[in-house]
Amino acid sequence: MDRATISQLVRNVLNEEISRSQPPPATGGAGKPVPATCRAMVLAAPKTLEFREFPIREIGDDEILVRVEGCGICGTDVHEYKSDPMKLAPLVLGHEGTGEIVRLGKNVTRDNGGKTVRVGDKIVTSVKTCGTCDACLYTPGRLNLCENLGVQGLIPDDPTHLNGYFAEYMIVRGGSTFFVVNDLSLELRMLIEPAAVVVHALERAKSTGLLNFRSRVLIQGCGPIGLLMLAAVRAAGTQHIIALDGDPDRLDMAVRMGADQTINYKNFSGVPEVIGAVKEATKGRGAHFAFQCTGVPAAASNIWKYVQRGGGICEVGFFVDNGPCTINPHQDICSKEITLVGSWVYSVDEYPIAYNFLRRAQGIGLPVESLITHRFPLENLAEAMDVNIRQEGLKIVIVNSMTS
Repeated sequence: MDRATISQLVRNVLNEEISRSQPPPATGGAGKPVPATCRAMVLAAPKTLEFREFPIREIGDDEILVRVEGCGICGTDVHEYKSDPMKLAPLVLGHEGTGEIVRLGKNVTRDNGGKTVRVGDKIVTSVKTCGTCDACLYTPGRLNLCENLGVQGLIPDDPTHLNGYFAEYMIVRGGSTFFVVNDLSLELRMLIEPAAVVVHALERAKSTGLLNFRSRVLIQGCGPIGLLMLAAVRAAGTQHIIALDGDPDRLDMAVRMGADQTINYKNFSGVPEVIGAVKEATKGRGAHFAFQCTGVPAAASNIWKYVQRGGGICEVGFFVDNGPCTINPHQDICSKEITLVGSWVYSVDEYPIAYNFLRRAQGIGLPVESLITHRFPLENLAEAMDVNIRQEGLKIVIVNSMTS
């Protein structure tokens, strides 16, 4: 090989490296240019949503600009919309979201699962931890307990503005966690975040040692989280699952998700009769284990009565303060020696597990995508919130028109 050939090869390599180091073209997906501004739905005050236009600023070296494709409405979003209990307004809500990378900071090369990241990838975001609180320093295996846990969509307004998925574009902060999920449908991508919630709850339940293949499990509350919880328990191998709710349509969906028995509490005159129905469904003893998936204090009181002596409970439903509930410590806890675990959000490493849970659920014929019953454009977010409040359908989602 002569000197001229070697020089040409070196120049080719250098040109290739220079090309790779250049920022990607500013496209908005499918070759579309990124606009200078975009629209976002701002919760200005309780029950006050304002459609505002914001500039799309240049991203930093550790940030990602995402063209939002869709986002589910979570119960937390509804509580914020109704009364702003977290005192976050004004803000752009939406954390069950997904979208396409259109600009990528030069320091962002891999996702939190180790996958190479490129412009055009479809991603979902997880939590951001502070690294300095007691939970981060002393319980690294339980980073979901970080005292300063951050989530895109629950960040108060700042000069960026584009902090949540109820917008056309969103900027993923440096230090946030995210995963490339190119092979999932839009529907499944919008379900990964709530799937991570139930995966974490399942792991908490398993930590009691009371959940196994022969367990008789009760799921109380058949909203989106309860139904995903049911699917997770079924996908994990439990065969005998009882669904308890007051809505016939939700109980029908529970059967499709793997419940072999359902109980409509509205068909009974009171709690003693419901207890009798649960016992009848569990060989006269009560459930081995129960998941409480409602945010209703009365339901949190009743769940103890449906569990047999030596059984266990996982409380999944109270992600906001809906008030106290009443229990009898002697009858409900001590004399039955009940094991209780709480479940709070999820850890970053539970996102890949949630991904595989959704794949497993599909593989055994559970129609998880059917949980999405209503789709609204971004400008109709207020209407979507009201549909959710009225408990019409199951999972309500916002889908941006730009995805079509």
